[in-house]
Amino acid sequence: MLMIRAHSGPPRAAAHLAARLGKAGQVTVELLLVLPVFMLLLFFIMEIGNLGFNTILAHHCAYELARVGSLVAGTDGSGSGGGESLANQKMTAIKDQMFPSTPGITVVGKLVQNPIPSDPQSGQQSMDFLVTLTYKARLIFPGSSAVFSDPPKGSRTKIIIVKVRMPVEQPYLQ
Repeated sequence: MLMIRAHSGPPRAAAHLAARLGKAGQVTVELLLVLPVFMLLLFFIMEIGNLGFNTILAHHCAYELARVGSLVAGTDGSGSGGGESLANQKMTAIKDQMFPSTPGITVVGKLVQNPIPSDPQSGQQSMDFLVTLTYKARLIFPGSSAVFSDPPKGSRTKIIIVKVRMPVEQPYLQ
C-alpha cells in the first residue's frame, strides 16, 4: 500500500511554518488594539494645537478691537467724544471685516473707571475701555468634541471669551 504525504518537506519545516503564521496574526491583532488609541491621542494633540491657534487669534483680535474702541470712545480736543455706542458700532464693523464668514462672534465695549487716582499733571480721571470678545472655535478632529466641546456636546464648538482693558487717550488741554 502506497501512502502519500500532504507535505513533501520534513515535519519540522511544517511546524516552523505554522509558528510563523501564528506570529503574523499576533502582530495584526496587536496593531488593531494599539492603532485606535494612537490615533485618538494624535487627534487630541492636533485639536489642542487648533484650540491654541484659535485662542491666540481671539486674543489678537480683541486687542486690536480694544485699541480702535479706546481711540473712538475717547474725547477729542473740544471735550466731546464718540462714547461707548459709537465705539461699539466701529468695533462691530471692523469685526465683520476680520471675520466675514464666521457667525457667532460678538464684541462688546464698555467705558470703565480706571482704579488708579487721577492724572497728576492734567487732574483728569483716566478711563479704560473694556472689550469682551466671545469667539466660537470649531472643533475639527473626530472624537475631540466628547472632551473639549461646550454643552451641548454635539455642537463641536468651544467658546473662547477674551477680555482686554485698554486705556482711553485723553487730550492734555481741553
